[in-house]
Amino acid sequence: MQAVAKVKNVRYGVRKLRQVVDLMRGKSVAEAFAMLSILRTQKKGAVIVENALKSAVANFKQKSPAAVTAEELKITAIFADGAMIMKRIRPRSQGRAYRIEKPMSHLTVVVSNDTDKE
Repeated sequence: MQAVAKVKNVRYGVRKLRQVVDLMRGKSVAEAFAMLSILRTQKKGAVIVENALKSAVANFKQKSPAAVTAEELKITAIFADGAMIMKRIRPRSQGRAYRIEKPMSHLTVVVSNDTDKE
């Protein structure tokens, strides 16, 4: 059985978020939480991934008929995609205007049992 958590339009660049996501791929949920607790002081993306992972675990517990712990779960898929880019204008000298681009991201976390091979 699988559970999915999606976080959309995160005001954080996709390249920065992928640095954290690549570390979590294929890990058990307990191991991922341990890594994220260390990374959260260094990367803002770690806090975003941790909240999405908590949501995926809660979704799995809600769907599962039996009681399950975080040690039994594994991250089967986790990826960050690009979202829309907010565009702003910054006035410059001689009447010019420079564009400021503020990127956003979509984050998807899929969690499943270690025992089930679906």
